[in-house]
Amino acid sequence: MPDSPSAANPAPSAAGGVRGILEAAARAQQRGDAATLALVLETEGSTYVHPGAAALFGAREGQAGWLSGGCIEPEIETLAATAARYGRIEWMDIDTRNDEDLFAGSAVGCRGRLRLALLPLAGLREWPALVDEWRRGHGDLRLEIRIDGALRAAVGDERQPWTFPVARPPWLGAGPNSWMLEIARPPSVLVFGAGPESPALLPLLRTLGWMVTLVERRERWQAHAALADTALARSPAQALATARPHDAALVMHHHFELDREALEALASSAIGYIGLLGPARRRDDLFQVLPEDARAALAPRLQSPIGLRLGGDGPEAIALSIAAQLQARRHAAA
Repeated sequence: MPDSPSAANPAPSAAGGVRGILEAAARAQQRGDAATLALVLETEGSTYVHPGAAALFGAREGQAGWLSGGCIEPEIETLAATAARYGRIEWMDIDTRNDEDLFAGSAVGCRGRLRLALLPLAGLREWPALVDEWRRGHGDLRLEIRIDGALRAAVGDERQPWTFPVARPPWLGAGPNSWMLEIARPPSVLVFGAGPESPALLPLLRTLGWMVTLVERRERWQAHAALADTALARSPAQALATARPHDAALVMHHHFELDREALEALASSAIGYIGLLGPARRRDDLFQVLPEDARAALAPRLQSPIGLRLGGDGPEAIALSIAAQLQARRHAAA
């Protein structure tokens, strides 16, 4: 099996979350689409999203991301088209807290306020390079946006400044003049072993924005390589030697010796969450054959049995429970 999905295999499902939006924006910028990236600068009250959230409008692939349940997107799309047409930053102040609108039956949104910057992608040269650094885990995406049209972006050592013409902000003189946004690098998970859960689990993790690396050498499961961002036909030790930082590892070969090999390699890693598929008895049996230092290193980080107790049987229910646990840990840590 190659170290990445082959051209003969289908492409993996589209990534979701902020990862999917930024990647779609990078593709749109490379194609020269008349597209606009909407960024949430600040919020107040009850809102669907928080500062740093984004959505893409006008791309050939269609809208990516949502800033509400769909009630304010048409208004944003209209102004986004203006931003793309004139190559300038447009600003929006959307306030859905008005009691009069509520009682009149015309209220929309979540009874909150959002301030947005609409950035024309045509002017964001080097945006794809920044997104590539970000998705590789080289750092968070940091954005500084000024009301005068100055914009700076940085990921690790990659930095890029831009200057745009600007429309007049609706809150001029009654709000801040600059904003600092930080979009955390996408979480990354190493999956040791494909199996019946893979067709549900790997696309679900990507839909939630995770970078998914599948480590699998068995020919029987090679077809699942296309479900991950990267597939490595390597030993666990070799897979862990790659430079990318990983937030979690899942050990799920359904094979005792392969699981033992993966756990022993993971014992010396810095990965903070390690999930082992199977009952507690299997974990105990594996610990009996692992070296003492490996057991000591794994014990505080190992989740076994893996997954939240959501109920249900079968690979799809198991996949959901694993993804839910990873997502819960990810946001609890944040």
